Amino acid sequence: MALPKRVNVVEVGPRDGLQNEKTPVATADKVRFIDCLSETGLGHIEVTSFVNPAWIPPLADAVEVASAIKRKPGVTYTGLVPNLKGYQRAMEAGMDAIALFMSATETHSAKNINKSVSEALGVLAEVASAARADGVAVRAYLSVVFGCPYEGKVDPEAVVRIVHQLLEMGVYQVSLGDTTGMGNPVQVRALLERLSRDVSLDRFALHFHDTRGTALANVMAGLDAGVTTFDASAGGLGGCPYAPGASGNLATDDLVYVLHEMGIETGIDLEKLLDCSAMMQRVLGKELPSRYLKSRLAACAV
Repeated sequence: MALPKRVNVVEVGPRDGLQNEKTPVATADKVRFIDCLSETGLGHIEVTSFVNPAWIPPLADAVEVASAIKRKPGVTYTGLVPNLKGYQRAMEAGMDAIALFMSATETHSAKNINKSVSEALGVLAEVASAARADGVAVRAYLSVVFGCPYEGKVDPEAVVRIVHQLLEMGVYQVSLGDTTGMGNPVQVRALLERLSRDVSLDRFALHFHDTRGTALANVMAGLDAGVTTFDASAGGLGGCPYAPGASGNLATDDLVYVLHEMGIETGIDLEKLLDCSAMMQRVLGKELPSRYLKSRLAACAV
């Protein structure tokens, strides 16, 4: 197995993690969480989402959060943007870059954003065009690329077609999402091999959920194929509010632990990262899914 010397980790806990929380989290606690993450060595933190607050009430304070965090030099702070209105809010809040999102299947797209795949591509193209004109970097998420909770297994050729359209818009990276944790290492390898026929794999990130305990196994398949950017959420926070069973992003703690144990650099201080996850666990008043966090807290209690 060929391993890279270094892996980039995109922290999505403040957005993908907290968007699914039923317990309201105070703006000040979100800011404290992001400021804590900024001190860990992470190079990329997705801090919030600029969707209509009626869609995602837990992130209704997006502008307040983005305006209050302490920006650490060297860290890229991004926000999720659904359309031109959200893009304007993200720019007003001073985001360094934006992330667009859409689904690989018609049914998930309809339930997630009330648009067909074609309609979603049209909206994203408008936002990407505006961002290009402003010199703002654009990343894109493509959800349910391995399995859809409504349509089952997803045709890799459908994913390839959408990926090409996203790249043609000028996005610098497409994050391939296993939104409900239905993917397996064989699928991951097969899709990456198919994509690599036309596009360099450094244009992709992998975004796994651990709904069925397969996230780290899928990371291994991605590493073996040549991917070097992975999304993860501190403590394993999160899920998708429009994807039943999607709870449980891959925990950043677990990802960084296993990468470091394999001799792969991330630039992240794992102990500082654990402090951030433990802090958010206390804020939420519940145990978070991260296995490494659980083991460290249990060891400290002995």
